Amino acid sequence: MLEILAFAATLAASGFGYMAARKFVRERLKFVDAAQTLKAPVVAGLGAWALAVPLVWLLPLVGMGTALIFGVSVALGVRAGAKDIRTDRRISAG
Repeated sequence: MLEILAFAATLAASGFGYMAARKFVRERLKFVDAAQTLKAPVVAGLGAWALAVPLVWLLPLVGMGTALIFGVSVALGVRAGAKDIRTDRRISAG
């Protein structure tokens, strides 16, 4: 039962990280050239991982894998947001 809760927490954290990073890049960093580079997702993912490591160290159900998956999801969200800008894709806030 605890494994299911840990898995759900990991899914929630990774989904939140992806969606928040994608929306932030698409809406707030639209005119920032550095957000369009190949280095931006790596930097964002490493930063998110570094922020998540102390939190998962304190929480009993989640581990370092959760922090790693959170960092990867943020990096993928940044990459997707930058691609949305390049392709001029508008996603409705429905």
